[in-house]
Amino acid sequence: MSYSVGQVAGFAGVTVRTLHHYDDIGLLVPSERSHAGHRRYSDADLDRLQQILFYRELGFPLDEVAALLDDQATGKADPRAHLRRQHELLTARIEKLRKMAAAVEHAMEAHTMGIHLTPEEKFEVFGDEDPEQYAEEAGQRWGGTREYAESQRRVARYTKEDWKRIQAEAADWGERYGALMTAGQPPAGEAAMDLAEEHRQHICRWYYECTYEIHTCLGEMYVSDERFRAYYDAMRPGLAEHLREAIAANAGRHAPA
Repeated sequence: MSYSVGQVAGFAGVTVRTLHHYDDIGLLVPSERSHAGHRRYSDADLDRLQQILFYRELGFPLDEVAALLDDQATGKADPRAHLRRQHELLTARIEKLRKMAAAVEHAMEAHTMGIHLTPEEKFEVFGDEDPEQYAEEAGQRWGGTREYAESQRRVARYTKEDWKRIQAEAADWGERYGALMTAGQPPAGEAAMDLAEEHRQHICRWYYECTYEIHTCLGEMYVSDERFRAYYDAMRPGLAEHLREAIAANAGRHAPA
């Protein structure tokens, strides 16, 4: 069978003008011409067009596309090697698109969270970490609470300098807690309870009013949720468990008599 230029344009989702251009530069020359001189494309032509559009989608210039396809057509390129190359290009393209989609998703989450930082500022403050990676989950779990609403209200007005201060405070606290554990201080000891209280006050100062009851629940989550456990244990192995017990002991010493 053969197909008119209009039919091929419809099949491939390109314009007739594009097909005329491909013919003019020798990239896709129709196998036949009608008696009236009109272009007629064969199934083999359609296969070549499919390859052209594949490489164009990946951003290849037309002259490079022509060289790739001509090497394949003349046997200079191993068909299996050609397919492997296509697979590599597609895999790289998929990964690039995945990262682009993730960046857009994170930007939407950041807008929802109200964190008004530029991408450069976010990278400067958080590095490779994503401050909104659990935003949707947090909204589902605590979206109806007063504490969540207060946290949303506060973070919406924080500047890059505010976030740097928050990060610095957390890093300093982590170093001191790790040193406390290295020194063999028990979770129910005065030093550990003081650092647990400092942890609670950090939340109160920057996010929401964290009661001792809420703080105790957070301590349990730091152990039960593997993501929080990994975060704290990265400071020092076993820190999540130690902190949970210190938080509970600190809440106990502040409980009404």
